[in-house]
Amino acid sequence: MRELLTPRQVAQAIGVSEASLKRWCDRGLLLTQKTAGGHRRLPLSGVLEFLRTSGHPLIDPAVLGLPSNVGKGETVINRAAEHAQRALEAGADEEFRSETFNLFLNGNALCDLCDKVLAPAFRNIGNSWEHGRIEVFQERRACEICLRTLHELRLMLPALSADAPLAIGGALSGDPYVLSSTMAELSLREAGWRAENFGVGIPVETFCAALTTVKPKLVFLSVSTIPDVAPWIERYKTLRAAATAVGAAVSVGGRALTEEIRRELDYTAYCDTFRHLATFATALRAS
Repeated sequence: MRELLTPRQVAQAIGVSEASLKRWCDRGLLLTQKTAGGHRRLPLSGVLEFLRTSGHPLIDPAVLGLPSNVGKGETVINRAAEHAQRALEAGADEEFRSETFNLFLNGNALCDLCDKVLAPAFRNIGNSWEHGRIEVFQERRACEICLRTLHELRLMLPALSADAPLAIGGALSGDPYVLSSTMAELSLREAGWRAENFGVGIPVETFCAALTTVKPKLVFLSVSTIPDVAPWIERYKTLRAAATAVGAAVSVGGRALTEEIRRELDYTAYCDTFRHLATFATALRAS
């Protein structure tokens, strides 16, 4: 996808004259930048935000580097999980990408897309794998397809200001599930946080070093699996102490955090959905 577009490209993509497009820019309806030579350029994220909020149709999505059928029909979020699962299991990259982008352009929040489409789709894919209905390669391929699409969605979000609050996160050693922390990062960035996802299998010592170095306002921890509970809890307590020392709130979430384990933990917020995480982060930012 192109990150900066000319007025002519945007006008072609949304089916208006270049003159009309420039008038919209002058009225502040579309975010613009100027090149060193004084030419107007439009960030892709600003164009997509305009489409999401205005409801203006997308006539030629290929100009923006999007699949050709994006914007050509309404995608209903409560039916999308089943469609996403089928596309991912079949390795239908463009079908999954198109449906996901349609949901985004139709104004669905990324946290809801994660909660209502991606998480259910991958729960079902996991069940299919465990019961022998699909092969391991199909599950791994599905993860790669989803990750590529999530990284593209990240580029579609409006740029964050340098003074936006910082959040860091990921998953501790022994946890290999990368999708959850990536979805958490996207949900936080849409909520206005400069979220940085360190990925999975992070040694607690490295996590603590990051806390001391960058001093975030929020730590988000994804917990999809805990191989050995007692050592994991000790590592978590070390992380929690380091977060407290720099004044950072700690949000935890994930399927491995049973009620019994949570009773052993001290945290600022437990979020069992990405919507809860976004809501907590919004409240924290306001305070």
